[in-house]
Amino acid sequence: MSVEPSTAPLSAADRAECWHEAVAHAFVPMAVEFLEERPSPGEIVSHRLGPMLISTVQAGPQMVTRGRRMIARDESASLILTLQQHGTAVKEQDGRETLVRPGEFSLTDASRIFRKRIGEDFVFTSFHFPRAELDVQERDLRALTATAFQAGEGSAALVATYLAGVAREAPGLDEAVGRRAAATALDLLALLIDDRCGRARPQAPQNGATLERVKDHIRRNLHDPDLTPSGIAEANFISVRFLHKLFQQEGTSVGAWIRAQRLERCSRDLRRPQAQQFGVAGIARRWGFVNSSHFSRAFREAYGMTPRDWQVRGRTEG
Repeated sequence: MSVEPSTAPLSAADRAECWHEAVAHAFVPMAVEFLEERPSPGEIVSHRLGPMLISTVQAGPQMVTRGRRMIARDESASLILTLQQHGTAVKEQDGRETLVRPGEFSLTDASRIFRKRIGEDFVFTSFHFPRAELDVQERDLRALTATAFQAGEGSAALVATYLAGVAREAPGLDEAVGRRAAATALDLLALLIDDRCGRARPQAPQNGATLERVKDHIRRNLHDPDLTPSGIAEANFISVRFLHKLFQQEGTSVGAWIRAQRLERCSRDLRRPQAQQFGVAGIARRWGFVNSSHFSRAFREAYGMTPRDWQVRGRTEG
C-alpha cells in the first residue's frame, strides 16, 4: 500500500506544492489549478495489483490538465479509468466534454491532451494501467474516452461492480491473485469497449481464468528469447497440449500471440524519442527477437513496412 501524506497539516502554499507532487506520483504529471482560495486537504491511497495501480483520491475543488509539453516530456502510454463516488466531474478529451456523476465511470488516455474539472469536494477511485495491457483497437478506445458509463446498464454494470469489488479487496490480495484479478478486470473492460463499438469477440474458452493467467505470464516474459510453449505450460502447471487448445479456442496459436505482443511493443518503442539511442536491432532484442532478419520480415508482414520506415513515418507524423 502507498499513502501520499495528507495535506491537511500544511499551509495553503505548501499544500498546493505537496498536492502537485502527489498527483504526479499516483498518475502522470499534470497541471493542477485549485478552484478555491485556500486548497482543501487532499489524500491519495494506492494499492498495486500487477500492472494496475488502484488509487482512492479525496480532495477539494480543482482542475487538472495534461497538455502537449507534459506529454512530450513524460510520454506515458497509459490509461486511467475513474469510478466517481462523490462530486461531479467535467471531462474533456478527443473533442468531447462529458459530465461524470457519482456512480458513473470514465476512461482517460494519458498519451493525449485532456482536462478534468471538479467544482466541489470529491472522492473517486482510479485504475491506472499501461495501454498495452488493454486488448482493444485504438480507434475504439478513442471513440470512448471522456464518455460517462452508467454503472447500472448492461456490460458497464459488470465492469463497475467488479472494479468496485477489486478496489475494496485489494489490500488483502497477494501478488499472484492480484495479477489475476487485474487481468480479469482488463478483460471485462475490453469486452465493454467491444460491446459499445459493435464488435463481437470470439467465444471465450471455458478456462478463461487459466488463459488470462497464461497471457499475463507471457506478457511479463516477452523479453525472454527462450519463451516457449513447453516453458509456459510448465510455469502455469498445465500440459502443452492444453496450452495450445486454449489459444486455438481464440482462433490463434501460442507462437502467433507471442509474436503479435512482441511486435506491438516494438512498434511503440520505435516511435519513442529514445529509439535512436537503442537502434532497431536493440529494440527488437529488448522484446525477445534474436534474429534481425526474422524481426524485419515479421514486422513488415504485420505493419506493411520495414521497422525503419515505421520509425521515420512516426517522426514525420509526430
